[in-house]
Amino acid sequence: MADVNHVILIGRLTRDAELKYTSGGFPVSNFSIAINRRRKNGDQWLDEVHYFDITLFGKAGESLKPYLLKGKQIAVDGELRQDRWEKDGQSRSKVYIAANNVQLLGGNNGQSGNAGGYNSEANSGGYSQNNNAPNNSYQQHSEQNNFKGQQSYAPQKNNYNAEAQYGGNDATFTEDIPF
Repeated sequence: MADVNHVILIGRLTRDAELKYTSGGFPVSNFSIAINRRRKNGDQWLDEVHYFDITLFGKAGESLKPYLLKGKQIAVDGELRQDRWEKDGQSRSKVYIAANNVQLLGGNNGQSGNAGGYNSEANSGGYSQNNNAPNNSYQQHSEQNNFKGQQSYAPQKNNYNAEAQYGGNDATFTEDIPF
């Protein structure tokens, strides 16, 4: 059985996204989200806040930077990664989320606002789950990846005709159910 490393989170940004570039000019956006968890302890409800660091690689980080502002609600789909290094002779590590897809959900601080998103693997040269190296197959934004929240979804026609497939109003089924 294969291992699974998949994370889906919805939370609010704790700070504006920070955009940096590698020495090779590859964009990397870093930000954090807070996720509230409510649980019951006896007769009382307790609110717990969890904070997660997120990294968005490639053009998606550049494109979303103006929209990733403190207080904005987002959905993140990605995977856990771990950085390891030594400092002052001690081994250190940090776990973070490498985002594959970021979706803008709500307005800043509870206001209704823009909705949209960006899929970093498909559209921006993000890190692929298979090889952990930059994927340089950047494609232009598609209509579904706008940032103005003007996504349109046309209803799909259902071409399924059960009567034609199963012989119409044929009374071959009895009303007695064997269980």
